[in-house]
Amino acid sequence: MNHALRIITTSPSETEGLGLKLGRFLKAGGGATVCLYGDLGAGKTTLIKGIASAFGIPERDIGSASFVIVAEYETTPPFYHIDLYRVEREDDIDNLGIWEYIGSGGIAVVEWAERLSELPEDAIKGRMNYVDENSREIIIEGINEKDWHNM
Repeated sequence: MNHALRIITTSPSETEGLGLKLGRFLKAGGGATVCLYGDLGAGKTTLIKGIASAFGIPERDIGSASFVIVAEYETTPPFYHIDLYRVEREDDIDNLGIWEYIGSGGIAVVEWAERLSELPEDAIKGRMNYVDENSREIIIEGINEKDWHNM
């Protein structure tokens, strides 16, 4: 059954570790879209560094709020880091070809997903909330809880 998983991390390394677990889960399942929501400083990029590490992508290769909207990694399955922070209009998203990555059979992780006008029906949603300097509340929807706990 798909319920929201609520996880509190108490350090950036715990957030990254949660990302690693999520990355392993995603890699085992094949194609997926992960949509991340949260304010600046909520830990989205830290979580993505952990997800990417499950694919063998070095932490230093994952950036945040840069001018690179889509970073493609030739992994199995392919990994796409999509950062919509600098995208302001829905037309821009359509013109950037973002939809070629989402639902393509790879793993697409989207920061600032609230800028998308629509989401794939089976998208995994991660809402990240700042608790204090080190702690984050992470609510993940769209994952089978039993499968998650068996990872």
